[in-house]
Amino acid sequence: MSLNMSAASAFQSTTRTPRPVEIARELGPLFARRASEGADEDTFVAENFATLRQAGLVEAGVPAELGGGGADVDELSAMLRTLAHHCGSTALAFAMHNHQVAIPAWRWTHQKLAAMEPLLKRIASERIFLLTSGGSDWIGGSGKATKVDGGYRIDARKVFTSGAPTGDLLMTSAVLDTPEGAFVLHFGVPMSSPHVQVLDTWRALGMRGTGSHDVLIDGHVVPDAAVALKRKAGEWHPLFQIIATIAFPLIYSAYLGVAESARELALQFARRKEPTRHVVELAGRMDTELAGARLGLEHMLAAVRLNAPSAATVNQVMIGKALVTRHALAAVDYAMEAAGGVGFYRSAGLERKFRDIQAARYHPLQAGPQAEYAGSMALGLPVDRVF
Repeated sequence: MSLNMSAASAFQSTTRTPRPVEIARELGPLFARRASEGADEDTFVAENFATLRQAGLVEAGVPAELGGGGADVDELSAMLRTLAHHCGSTALAFAMHNHQVAIPAWRWTHQKLAAMEPLLKRIASERIFLLTSGGSDWIGGSGKATKVDGGYRIDARKVFTSGAPTGDLLMTSAVLDTPEGAFVLHFGVPMSSPHVQVLDTWRALGMRGTGSHDVLIDGHVVPDAAVALKRKAGEWHPLFQIIATIAFPLIYSAYLGVAESARELALQFARRKEPTRHVVELAGRMDTELAGARLGLEHMLAAVRLNAPSAATVNQVMIGKALVTRHALAAVDYAMEAAGGVGFYRSAGLERKFRDIQAARYHPLQAGPQAEYAGSMALGLPVDRVF
């Protein structure tokens, strides 16, 4: 079967509907080839996103009752981890869409929240891509909301908006200043709005193909009825406990996949000649670190399976995130050493994985706030403003 054939076409002739991870395995070699042949790493992986849409993975996390694939977070994690073996940028950018699907899917399934249905049905029927700006829309919020007749005028610049060149709907927020204090409003903004512009800003060390450009919102008006949530700025809210619990295991599945694929390449290069004792030791250290990263991801996923998002599950997920970050970074460092000089060549593909894994450092909670959160939980101190 040609790799140019989409997974959708490849699997339509079978009697069993393929699971997302199976489709990811089918698509992986194609994505890897595109990554190696690409002339400009800064170019968004638009062709891969078109393939994901055609293959039916955009709606994988939508409940089957609403027309989607019915994949839970464990399945989505396996899919993203598999994609990351072949193209880290595709996996990370797609993780941002998937967690924005998994959150309303969880709320519809476990909280019986009917308000989630229209968005989920639209994802399934129209195969739209959702965007998010983790760099701008964390607990403190960003941007300005100004009350106008019938809604709110939004002026904001949202950074790290992965998938921006192809996204359909930006799930975002802005800060409304009131006499009672600052509040964060949550809403969706169509990327087709004449008041929305993607700024070509993404020039980064790694994950260069994610298209994580800044998005400028200049005067878009959100109707009153379209505001999904109003919360105090700078404080954890129950919705953010859901977001943090579900989103980060999916995001860090991509990073674990990158680290695992770096191991595969390093061993491939190391086997080209008789390994020295030093190389053997490096391989052992690499696998030890990788085991730590895998345990960290499992710790995160175990929190999701509790189906009870809370400050405690946020703590569990963030501890797991810290472990994935620490051990995945170390594993790829050892992979670079074990591979020898060949790993330094861009043509080998390993140095790209080294650059890609560095992005794991920058998602919240970063090292300092994560340690403060975990320590506060251990000592019985409040965590509502630790982020």
